[in-house]
Amino acid sequence: MARSYSSLKKILKKKLKTQSFIWRKKILHDYALGIDIEESNDEERRAEIEKLRKRREERAVRKAQRDEEAEALACAQKDCSEPESEEEEEDREEEDAEEVKLLESQSHDEYRARKPKYTNRIHTGYVWNKYNSTHYDHDNPPPKFVQGYKFDIFYPDLVDNTKVPTYTLEKDKDSNNGETCIIKFHAGLPYEDIAFRIVNDDWDYSHKNGFKCTFEGGILHLFFNFKRLVYRR
Repeated sequence: MARSYSSLKKILKKKLKTQSFIWRKKILHDYALGIDIEESNDEERRAEIEKLRKRREERAVRKAQRDEEAEALACAQKDCSEPESEEEEEDREEEDAEEVKLLESQSHDEYRARKPKYTNRIHTGYVWNKYNSTHYDHDNPPPKFVQGYKFDIFYPDLVDNTKVPTYTLEKDKDSNNGETCIIKFHAGLPYEDIAFRIVNDDWDYSHKNGFKCTFEGGILHLFFNFKRLVYRR
């Protein structure tokens, strides 16, 4: 029974799959050059084994390096240093005690009652009314009088920053005719109240004429001028 070409091709493929591949041309070439096939195979195996051995050694070295780095990192995180001796522990305790005393003294000084720092400026000037214009001139000016004040009170270390410092006006007991009064500033701990004697006159609360009362950056600003009386017929 005649078989078709396709069936013969399938049978040949099955036989080729079952048979092991032999590189005949390479074998004949090596034989012509006088190379022993078994020795060449042994050399190739030894070279392959040597490569594998080197790879294993390199992997072992890299693993050891990674382990050392991991151990060093763990030591740094856990602070695994050598145990201290008794003398070192005593020295450390003394240093800690000194630091605690220093912090306590600093906190005590910080909250110790004290007066705040301040700057005070007095605004003075001339009044050229009819009397002064008659009896004085620019070469011989009249006496100056107080026209206003500027206060800058510094409160940088307030315990309660939510409370704004305040001021109050009180009577001056030492003033018989009431020409002066007392302005007192109050802020709270750790600052004491501070007071000044000023001229007792009516304030001009207009911002256009220089009035200012603000608390910013730990500084209380209070600027004010007195009212000017204008003579009218």
